[in-house]
Amino acid sequence: MTPDPAVTSDSATPTPGPTAMPPEPVRRRGGAWLRVAPAIFLLAWGGNHFTPLVHMYEEDGGYAVWQANLLLGMYVGGLIPGLLIASAISDRRGRKPVLIVGTIAALVGSVLLGIGFDLFWLLCLGRVLAGAGVGVAMSVGTSWIKELSMPPFDHKAGITAGARRPALTLTLGFAVGAAVTGCLAQWGPVPEATPYAVHGLLSIVALAILFAAPESLSREQRSSQHWWRGLRVPLVGHRTFVRLIAPAAPWVFGAAGIAYAVMPALVQDELGEWTTLYATVLTVVTLGAGALVQNSVPRINRWTGGRALVVGLVLMTLGMALAVVASLVADPVLALVVAIVLGIAYGICVVAGLVIVQAIAEPDDLAGITGVYYSLAYSGFLLPTVLAALLPVMPYSLSLAGVAVICLLCLGAVARASNRPG
Repeated sequence: MTPDPAVTSDSATPTPGPTAMPPEPVRRRGGAWLRVAPAIFLLAWGGNHFTPLVHMYEEDGGYAVWQANLLLGMYVGGLIPGLLIASAISDRRGRKPVLIVGTIAALVGSVLLGIGFDLFWLLCLGRVLAGAGVGVAMSVGTSWIKELSMPPFDHKAGITAGARRPALTLTLGFAVGAAVTGCLAQWGPVPEATPYAVHGLLSIVALAILFAAPESLSREQRSSQHWWRGLRVPLVGHRTFVRLIAPAAPWVFGAAGIAYAVMPALVQDELGEWTTLYATVLTVVTLGAGALVQNSVPRINRWTGGRALVVGLVLMTLGMALAVVASLVADPVLALVVAIVLGIAYGICVVAGLVIVQAIAEPDDLAGITGVYYSLAYSGFLLPTVLAALLPVMPYSLSLAGVAVICLLCLGAVARASNRPG
């Protein structure tokens, strides 16, 4: 684990003499990270609240299926730069200014989405900005909260708090955003604009709070190289990253995608006009289950000798196997059970992976390796798109069976690597 930065003090030197006492270090309260959390929460909200609205854009907006899916995919166009470029800039310029810019970008994205219902290109641009905001939250925001969860900012946080706090904040943002938007779309006024207006107003509040948060990366800890050179992240070649993180990370959001993108499609014939609301419920249940289990990851690591990631992948494989059964019987209740199992697996894996990444990182490359980790994790979000594209030649039951087999192989690789020393 990277050693904690030293506690410094700017107090004046005491008057020499036999009774002079050295100044005590300033011990700050451990709540500094809470000033960053609202912005990260709202960035995650803005990234995921489009998901329940896809059906609305097809039915009410008159967009073709491919256009609605493209809007969903445009998110990735901003996500990857937000993950990698923003992290490199923050290693040189500090966490605070980059997250402020990311929050403003996401706010502008919500404005464009709210006014662009009839303008496809404007919706695309809004989705790109929303994705950029999530990327900044995942890389820069995660690093900032991690650094604010250790001395000199927090002397009471546990060793895994720097991983649990941002992961939980992101998960809650993804879940609450989908829940609020789904409810507003189902029962609220002007569903094509109201969800974005609510998000925009809350983002302004979060931005005001963010300005009061302390910068965590001192000038001495910042990278001296140009930011584009910071795009090189040597830690991706670290043995631990290659053997544990690379095979496990894509399943983090692969699980979420299967749960709230594929499961509703399997049972939509049984639900009719309630499909949108059901998809919203599955999204909330998946991410809610993930949020509830995340604080248990330290205990799972203690009970299993540091193998929480293996436990998460065991549940992931079980969830994928249950998804195969759900695809055969098309039962909404079983699909809900699948979402719960995959949500728990998601929650364990995202925190367990982040703990490992933070353990091998130094302060000046923490944001960079975190960005790579989340880039790999988000690659799994494309899994539902791949399975949908295969439908003309392969039913969900067969493609999900293949996914379960691949997940089992990755579980074996991670379990084997976890048993090796070093």
